[in-house]
Amino acid sequence: MTEVVLESKAEKTVTLESLMALGPDARVEVIDGEVLLMSPVGGIHHVVVTNLFRLLDPHCGDGLLFPDGLLYLMGSPPGALRDSLVPDLSFIRAERVRPDWDLTRPYPGAPDLAVEVISPNESAEAVQRKVRLYLDKGVEEVWVVYPEARELHQYQREREPRMVRVYRNGETLEAPRLFPGMELPLAAIFALPAALKR
Repeated sequence: MTEVVLESKAEKTVTLESLMALGPDARVEVIDGEVLLMSPVGGIHHVVVTNLFRLLDPHCGDGLLFPDGLLYLMGSPPGALRDSLVPDLSFIRAERVRPDWDLTRPYPGAPDLAVEVISPNESAEAVQRKVRLYLDKGVEEVWVVYPEARELHQYQREREPRMVRVYRNGETLEAPRLFPGMELPLAAIFALPAALKR
């Protein structure tokens, strides 16, 4: 097991090299300079992420849509990371893709959309901390998806005060600034593949 070494500064930080040394299978995020292990997820998590990927992909144009696993440095310098997150699904508009991005490394900035699919053991406080961090770092929209409740909570950075719009099963999600013309039935996000229907 590789140990992550924190820098000795007034504010805790970790280096990108320390994170990369953990290996390609390490599932970690950095929040306020603290390295946090990401919990394993169940099948419904992957069903929801896969559904969202398929539903959003036709609306992405030349933008980049990524499933779980891409680490975003959120603008932190690689030598002193304070906040680095791994959304369950993310989208970057084509015009905002960083030309300096080395594709063998994490993305240096923040996405335009970050989606978090919530597991039953995640605390409300931890979820809200992440939402605030995403919005503070320039993410335009954050979608928090609750598979058990069949709800999607949409946070938009432009909206002041930062209010949440809650979509429930049977309603249609819209995000005109990111995906003009898209109307996404919430039921489609939670639909089970035929092989899982019993």
